[in-house]
Amino acid sequence: MATIGYARVSTRDQNPEGQTDVLEAAGCEKIFVEHASGTLAKRPALTDALSYLRDGDTLVVTKLDRLGRSVRNLKHVADELQQRGIALKALSQGIDTTTPGGRSFFHMLAAIAEFEHDLIVERTHDGLAAARARGRKGGPKFKMTANKIRQARSMYDSGNHTVQEIADTFGVSRPTIYRHLQSELGQA
Repeated sequence: MATIGYARVSTRDQNPEGQTDVLEAAGCEKIFVEHASGTLAKRPALTDALSYLRDGDTLVVTKLDRLGRSVRNLKHVADELQQRGIALKALSQGIDTTTPGGRSFFHMLAAIAEFEHDLIVERTHDGLAAARARGRKGGPKFKMTANKIRQARSMYDSGNHTVQEIADTFGVSRPTIYRHLQSELGQA
């Protein structure tokens, strides 16, 4: 029965030592460290940790958000661990699925988090529908107005400016300038 740790930091610049120190203090014999955003579907160190774990082992994380990308993903990982006979401990939340109370607490947290997520989605949809009913649309505000496109065309046609200079003038990328110049040619 091994105690295995998993630590994750979102970027290469972040230091995982705070997590690894806590995991070592918790008695983890081996620690897998990930340098990746939690939103990424592929997390090699987590895959390695899950492959390394055996029936009767315990996976330890400092916080649940280090383990799962979302509530559903976290629940999926926890269910997989449970099916394989592997316990889960989240140290800062006091979750320990080796006990009936810990399993119950984990499932309650997961259910509450999923409910909260569903409420956020519902409120977002309601807000978007209300905005649409008032004639507002979502999405980015375009930086290139018709007037700016004409100015960019004039600058380009004069031959005195590079496309990069034109892009810098309007605060957009070169592909944006090319796209607008191309679309204006199509309209002429």
